[in-house]
Amino acid sequence: MFFKKKPKTQPYDKENQKPVIRASICTGEKVAGFQDIRTGTFREVMLIRTPSDLEEFRRLYDIGEREIPTQY
Repeated sequence: MFFKKKPKTQPYDKENQKPVIRASICTGEKVAGFQDIRTGTFREVMLIRTPSDLEEFRRLYDIGEREIPTQY
């Protein structure tokens, strides 16, 4: 009741997908997701509004502190 369960990390296909942030040039809206390396298709996962949202994305998918490329 007083403590929240920590969600477990969710797997993604590390061989065929890479984490990417898509940002709009006009509005500045950012969306985190995964891009397929072979086909280039993008799967949206979550909206990034604050730096804490980005940290949550990193924690959920066990990405760590490596650089996540941004596409415009």
